[in-house]
Amino acid sequence: MPAAPKVFGIILAGGEGKRLMPLTADRAKPAVPFGGQYRLIDFAISNLINSGLRQLVVLTQYKSHSLDRHISQTWRMSPLLDSYVASVPAQQRLGKRWFSGSADAILQSLNLISDEKPDIVVVIGADHVYRMDFRQMLDAHIESGARATVAGIRQPISLANQFGVIDVDTKDPSRINQFLEKPQSPTGLTDSPGEVLASMGNYIFDADALIEAVESDGELATSNHDMGGDIVPYFVNRGEAGVYDMKRNDVPGSTDRDRSYWRDVGTIESFFDAHMDLISTLPIFNLYNMDWPIHSQAVNSPPAKFVRDSVGRIGNSIDSIVSLGSVLSGTHLERSVIGPWALAGGGSTITDSVIFDHVRVGQGARIHRAILDKNVVLSDGATVGVDRDRDLARGFTVTETGITVVGKGIHVDG
Repeated sequence: MPAAPKVFGIILAGGEGKRLMPLTADRAKPAVPFGGQYRLIDFAISNLINSGLRQLVVLTQYKSHSLDRHISQTWRMSPLLDSYVASVPAQQRLGKRWFSGSADAILQSLNLISDEKPDIVVVIGADHVYRMDFRQMLDAHIESGARATVAGIRQPISLANQFGVIDVDTKDPSRINQFLEKPQSPTGLTDSPGEVLASMGNYIFDADALIEAVESDGELATSNHDMGGDIVPYFVNRGEAGVYDMKRNDVPGSTDRDRSYWRDVGTIESFFDAHMDLISTLPIFNLYNMDWPIHSQAVNSPPAKFVRDSVGRIGNSIDSIVSLGSVLSGTHLERSVIGPWALAGGGSTITDSVIFDHVRVGQGARIHRAILDKNVVLSDGATVGVDRDRDLARGFTVTETGITVVGKGIHVDG
């Protein structure tokens, strides 16, 4: 029996995340808290670990301190079996320059591949919310004979202009005919004309082919050095690019409701909507699937507590997630996600909102349709998300859909 191929994992975590400002004002996008106790990077790493990969590197660049700290404190693997999750900052190995794109990040980090000498390299992004068994995609890649395989998720054809779209070869649906960047008039899938295959930003490569591709790309002055925009078309043009339909992926513990869930949380709106997907009775994305757990740093904290306030008012919590260490006193909480160690005073109201760590909400304060970053403090009677004009006058970010975002450490007066 031939030996199983050696597989190496690379997680691309160097993006600035400008569209998530102000949440990325002081941290890398993959380090943004999500779902109470997690960071966005945890979903990528958990999927690879659950899929049996044990040698992973995370390529970082912008404002990476909190991301590096989280990885070092959380993702400790046994060195006995040469297992590790290592954070690797930009090293300027090819000159005094930073990464100029995702493909350039790999080009400047080829020493990592040379050191491990894998047969296959899995390359994924660090800022998507989903579950995926990469073993199944890996088996499909090997069976197909493709040198590169791109994971595709089915999306409504009306949303095609928001994604890189995979045009499947009609004669061989396992091969890519074209890779289209945000097409205006794409052709739907043969078995589902109302859908297209959008790239998930997850790739599997034969290691030697990946090295050849990024080295060739690095010599092109006209290239944007992007994995999706430049490397995938390189393989498509050579007839060596395969596609893996996420519909084929059967994650243990998944249900018909949350199977094939994937969300790019690159904007405030999508980040907010992804949180709302967590909190229904039958959630669209189920954090409580213990057959395929999303791992994160263990929070050394007492349980969440719900108590009457000082004058005996009774609060309630409806369709919400509340993290460890939080204390809500006589608070009305509805359709919201509360991070660790949050405190809310008597008579306060929190609805349709996302609250990060160590937020303090004063008595009688009101929060509606808002995202509050770490260490935000609301004075007694203060409001966020209630008066759009006032929020804008105070310098808060307010999206077109009416989501108010308060940056880290801001004090909001009543």
